[in-house]
Amino acid sequence: MVQFNIKRYLEDRSLTIYRVSKNSGYGYTTIHRSFNKAQSKATSMNVRDLDALARAQHLAMWQVLRELEEGYREKTEDSE
Repeated sequence: MVQFNIKRYLEDRSLTIYRVSKNSGYGYTTIHRSFNKAQSKATSMNVRDLDALARAQHLAMWQVLRELEEGYREKTEDSE
């Protein structure tokens, strides 16, 4: 499974969970559950999460995914 460092991504872009939820139209609790826990304990990143990040930044989902893959990928035991 591919994991991304969402907290660092948000920090690098001066985004907060509140701003992402407000700008994307998704509820704060929904976004908080996905982004504010260690990914091993959170729900997997899904299309909703990509959509929320994209809407908050006025980007396309593919652009967000490319940024995550290029700079925020976490090494896992099964990916080595």
